[in-house]
Amino acid sequence: MPAQIIETNPTPFKKVAIDPVTLDIIENALRNARIEMDATLVRTAMSPGIREQGDAFPLIADPKGKMIVGQFGSFIDGFLKGFDGTLEDGDMIFLSDPYSCEGAISHSNDWLVLLPVFKDRRLIAYTAMFGHQSDIGGMVPGSMPIGASSIFEEGVRIPPVKIWKKGEYNDDLMKLVMHQTRKPDWCQADLNALIASCRVAARRVVEMAERFGDDVYVSATQELLDRNYRAMKALIGMAVAEEPVSFEDYVCDDGKGFGPYKIKCTMWREGDKVILDFDGTDPQSAASINFYLNENMFKMFFGIYMIMVFDPQILFNDGFYDLIDVRIPEGSLLKPKFPAALSGRTHALGRIFDILGGLLGQKTPEFLNAAGFSSSPHLFYSGWDNREAHKGEWFQLFQIGFGGIPGRPLGDGPDGHSLWPGFTNVPNEFLERYFPMRIERYSTEPDSGGAGLHRGGNGIRMTYRFLADGHIAIHDDRWFVPPWGVNGGHPGKRAKKVLERADGSTEIVGNKVEDVPVKEGDLLHFITWGGGGWGDPLERDPQVVGLEIRQGLVTAEGARAYGVVADADGTIDAAATEKLRSEMKAARGELPLFDYGPGIEALRANCQAETGLPAPKQPVWRHSGELREAAE
Repeated sequence: MPAQIIETNPTPFKKVAIDPVTLDIIENALRNARIEMDATLVRTAMSPGIREQGDAFPLIADPKGKMIVGQFGSFIDGFLKGFDGTLEDGDMIFLSDPYSCEGAISHSNDWLVLLPVFKDRRLIAYTAMFGHQSDIGGMVPGSMPIGASSIFEEGVRIPPVKIWKKGEYNDDLMKLVMHQTRKPDWCQADLNALIASCRVAARRVVEMAERFGDDVYVSATQELLDRNYRAMKALIGMAVAEEPVSFEDYVCDDGKGFGPYKIKCTMWREGDKVILDFDGTDPQSAASINFYLNENMFKMFFGIYMIMVFDPQILFNDGFYDLIDVRIPEGSLLKPKFPAALSGRTHALGRIFDILGGLLGQKTPEFLNAAGFSSSPHLFYSGWDNREAHKGEWFQLFQIGFGGIPGRPLGDGPDGHSLWPGFTNVPNEFLERYFPMRIERYSTEPDSGGAGLHRGGNGIRMTYRFLADGHIAIHDDRWFVPPWGVNGGHPGKRAKKVLERADGSTEIVGNKVEDVPVKEGDLLHFITWGGGGWGDPLERDPQVVGLEIRQGLVTAEGARAYGVVADADGTIDAAATEKLRSEMKAARGELPLFDYGPGIEALRANCQAETGLPAPKQPVWRHSGELREAAE
């Protein structure tokens, strides 16, 4: 049965008219409250993933659980459906199990705190925040085992429980949870930061209601939802056709030698409503790359993409959800059956954004983006410190890498950026201060962005010198299937990881590996992929290409993809450039809307030669019903 809300004041909120000035003040106050949540988190968390990189997501919702401000959309609906208990003043919910909240959080590393906000004995709002914990126990440091075949191997799973009950803290629960992690100091600090962030936002909501009145505040939130509904209704009518369009993309492999895994979505409009159907997506994996995609979360992804492309001034919230129907097959990669492993879901999660771009751009190619840095590559490094001041201490790093944003209608993709706009990099000085490592190089990777009228953003080359023996793990993708270009733009270059041993030997390591031993003095070259290019590269200004050669973004050899002949210092040979471009135009055919590269079978045939790694085997699923396994 759904959660029961205990309110001792039965008076319903009255709908009142809101003047534009008051609505604007409340809207911006809510924006500021969300920013204050982030600021509180950064100042009180300890782990690099949250403190330095901002891997946490805030939310302020209305009394029905609809997100008013936030990023991932409201996960409260899934929680309320699955929580068989009461919610009353003084309670706070804590959970991390994706299967207990319909995938509202998508792997157990994400710890969610949810605070129902009461005023005058009535529920007036919810505030919530979830953040990625650096370790929750399980098979491997970092708690994201590539080799996991079920969620039971991925660390502690927390069902919805009350961390605070009627104002009393559940200290025994916290002792039990922290006993499971290799980094209890980080986890306890990060959890306290999540709690503090929710309480700050709750105070701001109450202050707004006290200033304007409860009915005015609640009516204003409903007007913000209604405004978003009207705006999205107009955008859907403009950008989504009644005729179905389909798009598919791939997760390269599962870390066990099988891949690629297809994600397919078909989109069409029925009246004012858009239908997004994932029929044709591959069945769930026996490994940990499954992504339990919450339907409301995908609705928010769709809305964010629409707003950012077509009208970025709109404040996105949950008001438009009734305009979207999401259909995800049970037992697929995006809706796996319990107890499928979920810890490596970041690759499929990121690929969803490429899918959306490919769907929405087919009707309006002038708004089309290429495939970009649609993942959050992870590096894990752990062991026993050998530095004098920290000798014998356990260290454990979890770091998110950046890459190339796709070429866009209005310009080049940024170099070395995060999938999530709010993420920041961990300063090299922080890494060198707190971990036994030295960062010997941190630069963009020249030519990794796809050539185009608007160049795809370059990936990053980050070179780590390990100063203590230990083990590393890597979670990355786009090493096999390249990020595609659009409107004549070329695909971006793929990811690569190279381990240069202190003894002089060199090896290419996979992009999904774990428990790889490293010795003091070893070097890891962590190279991420670039974004696809946008538009005809032969139309790019040669002088811009020359400038980028001087800036180290493009090489003289790479400039030839733009039909530009230049020397190493970026000096353009105008006559040779004109001749080369003329030859290239004569030799090519019609420019494709999408340039995927050579195709899966050609990629498979050339994989060893091009990447230094064996090609993944095509997964084959045996029987339906139970957890499906890839055939050996």
